[in-house]
Amino acid sequence: MDYALLTGTVLVAGLVLAIVAQWRDWRPPLIVAVLVGVAVRVLIMCTSAVDTWQPVDFVESFKPAGEAVLRGQDPVLASNGGWHFLPTIPYVYGILLWLGIPWEYAGRLVTVVADIVLIPLVAKLAGGPKASLRALQYALNPLAVLIAGVHGQVEPVALVFGVAAFVVARGPGDPDRPGMVTDVVARLRHGLATHGVGGSIARVLGRGGLLHNALLPGPDDSAQLKRGALAGVLMGLALCAKSWPIWLIPGMLLLLPTLRARIAALFTTGLVPLFFLVTLPVFAGTSLRQIPAVIDTIRDIRPIVGEWGYTPWFTGGDWALRPDLASFGTNLIYVSVIAVIIWWRRADPIDLTTAILLVFMVMTPRLGAQYLLWFMPFLIARPTKFAWPAIVGVCLWSGYGYLYMTQFDVNTWWMLHSYWSRASIVLLPILALAMPWGRRVSTAPAPVPAGAGTATTATSSA
Repeated sequence: MDYALLTGTVLVAGLVLAIVAQWRDWRPPLIVAVLVGVAVRVLIMCTSAVDTWQPVDFVESFKPAGEAVLRGQDPVLASNGGWHFLPTIPYVYGILLWLGIPWEYAGRLVTVVADIVLIPLVAKLAGGPKASLRALQYALNPLAVLIAGVHGQVEPVALVFGVAAFVVARGPGDPDRPGMVTDVVARLRHGLATHGVGGSIARVLGRGGLLHNALLPGPDDSAQLKRGALAGVLMGLALCAKSWPIWLIPGMLLLLPTLRARIAALFTTGLVPLFFLVTLPVFAGTSLRQIPAVIDTIRDIRPIVGEWGYTPWFTGGDWALRPDLASFGTNLIYVSVIAVIIWWRRADPIDLTTAILLVFMVMTPRLGAQYLLWFMPFLIARPTKFAWPAIVGVCLWSGYGYLYMTQFDVNTWWMLHSYWSRASIVLLPILALAMPWGRRVSTAPAPVPAGAGTATTATSSA
């Protein structure tokens, strides 16, 4: 990388300013935070575009997908397996290439614009008097700048739609409220106390019970359904960029006010990716008989491990095809996420989402540095006690890989990689500590079942 010193200086300065902003409680106007984010990202994008070093997948996977769209070919099949997602982003690549924008700029323009839009969305996600502080801290986040401006990874695109879905689902001025899980649990407890097991089940599933009443239209049903449908469309677009935003869906659903709104959101979340899949013959020139092959390619994830966490200690710090470790780690993720959902079932949905994404990072057998951006908007919007040690740690680890290791030849890079990948295990306990352990219960009042008498209030230890 030719501009590693300049890039590193800008990123370190941004990280220091973000920490000072936290210490001094800076709350600049939102427009200032956005302009800072624009300046940093445009500078790094321009220097990266003229650099002699370009990320391998940026050139050999992302670019062929965009060029395939220009030729009227399926970007998944024509890129020889380099693009494993729906063709939504390659459509945008194709348009920018058609406009004559050089790839080195066009490929990064998509992610930089998305990351800039994320800055005010982080402020909306945070809410309250410190919203502009959180926006400034995201604007200065080194990892976001590296992923969007240097690598051109599409994580910011997935995040901009995912975070927007959260903002829409929460609604304007909506107070924090317990999620659907808490509602059901509270009513079941009351039913068990007064009617026994059979009576409580009847009161939940029977006519006139909790489920029946939840499916009936309410006084503001039309607005709530529209809100749920729009949130679902946005989450569906996030899934069109990458598959990982599936981990954001529980939090989005719990932010919606009614069961009907949640059903509408689920429906439109699935509808958007389905639309881009079935329209492949129209927009990408894919024949109907090729669609099964496209689906197989999207589903095919090679079990490459050895980049992060515990798996490099089994591979000597190198990449390796280890189906045993990949399978073990995947099952570990599923078990851990279920445990997190149970443990944080009464938490604010944003805190629940932060916990899900952080436990994923701790348990995953495979990871690229771009994965570490997943939790950044949520953790910055609602920081925990160990949020900044975690943010600083992953930024330093990623920056070392992007800025220092790229200065050497291939053999030296692999030697450095063996130490770098194994060193990542130090970050696992820090990420675990950064989970919202002190915010397992929302500060909103718990729902009171009809006839339950005195209301109880859920307390927060945040």
